[in-house]
Amino acid sequence: MASSRPSRTRVGRYELGRTLGEGTFAKVKFARNVETGENVAIKILDKEKVLKHKMITQIKREISTMKLIRHPNVIRMFEVMASKTKIYIVLEFVTGGELFDKVASRGRLKEDEARKYFQQLINAVDYCHSRGVFHRDLKPENLLLDANGCLKVSDFGLSALPQQVREDGLLYTTCGTPNYVAPEVINNKGYDGAKADLWSCGVILFVLMAGYLPFEDANLTTLYKKIFKADFTCPPWFSSSAKKLIKRILDPNPVTRITAAEVIENDWFKKGYVPPKFELQDVSLADVDAIFNEAGDAALLVVEKRDERPAQPVTMNAFELISKSQGLNLSSLFEKQMGLVNRETRFTSKRPANEIISKIEEAATPLGFDVKKNNYKLKLQGEKTGRKGHLSVATEIFEVAPSLYMVEVRKAGGDTLEFHKFYKNLSTGLKDIVWRAEDETNGNLAGARALPPL
Repeated sequence: MASSRPSRTRVGRYELGRTLGEGTFAKVKFARNVETGENVAIKILDKEKVLKHKMITQIKREISTMKLIRHPNVIRMFEVMASKTKIYIVLEFVTGGELFDKVASRGRLKEDEARKYFQQLINAVDYCHSRGVFHRDLKPENLLLDANGCLKVSDFGLSALPQQVREDGLLYTTCGTPNYVAPEVINNKGYDGAKADLWSCGVILFVLMAGYLPFEDANLTTLYKKIFKADFTCPPWFSSSAKKLIKRILDPNPVTRITAAEVIENDWFKKGYVPPKFELQDVSLADVDAIFNEAGDAALLVVEKRDERPAQPVTMNAFELISKSQGLNLSSLFEKQMGLVNRETRFTSKRPANEIISKIEEAATPLGFDVKKNNYKLKLQGEKTGRKGHLSVATEIFEVAPSLYMVEVRKAGGDTLEFHKFYKNLSTGLKDIVWRAEDETNGNLAGARALPPL
């Protein structure tokens, strides 16, 4: 491993690290507060894109509301900064991975454990509703765990705020993930954000206890029909009281569907229930107002400073490596069975980083993907328009030990099923660079085996 540290970017008092995820308008990066040593996640928004899509008012509302939310089961927002071209939202960084990694790796949870997480989820969602915030995209990858196993709801990127509710008290934007979305949201006739969120919570509870989805079909029309009818069956190992509660939550009629307040009073829910303890704090929105002030005080803007070093793959330290694993179980890091959580995967290689880059480019180009390189990162853009626009895939190479690299492949945009299909085809062209620990004993450093499944 080269002794020189790879280039790092500083924004204010934060040193930026690897990319944790990205979407149409933003990317999220791991970062460290150089003054306190605290690890955070920073959501970076492109000002030009935000202005182009007339989203300034919406994003200011969202940030203001999220700063006001202080709850032990909701990811905390610390501060907001801006440069001339970007907006930086500093968030709590949690290290326990996604809740659904537990289901993907261990199968279904026992009823008592599932109830504990469901209680925390309802606590968070009910609190946000009381502050006028509706999540609208509650799904597996938005439920994280901290180091103590405490559930944290994240990503209010699609949340609806009070100002988006029309005079009839309903929301009209269709969003969310099909398997978790309430029937009235798909119907596009207006919906109650609180009732729609509760439906998603019911689907999540079912998956935690069953190990599979209540509504599942490869054909979207058939899937929607099942959701409209609430066509699902609870497995025999659910207790009768759990079945009754789930059926009351997954009621296709939002008018008769159980409310969050009624869920909290339910006997099954109340078993072992400990209400959350937290203090309401005075929160300043001065930083939010400052970064969106069109007159703009230049002195308040931060500047991205890059500590330039020769280009090389990012060196991943032990903490970052652990944060990539499922909880603290490192055995699952390099052969992660994605199961229900399936928008990224990763593999290891003992080949030189330049060779890995070339192999990915060689494998992706014939599949109809335009390849853009930026040092040891690749952006693969599909030429064909898919179900949710063009499929976009990001890859990054990390050095985890001398001559051992971890390659992360994640969906940056487009449809997840199309990403699966692409990854399956891509893996055929990459199998000779993949390394597994057992290959050492077989004298096969090339690792001529398939990449890990999604």
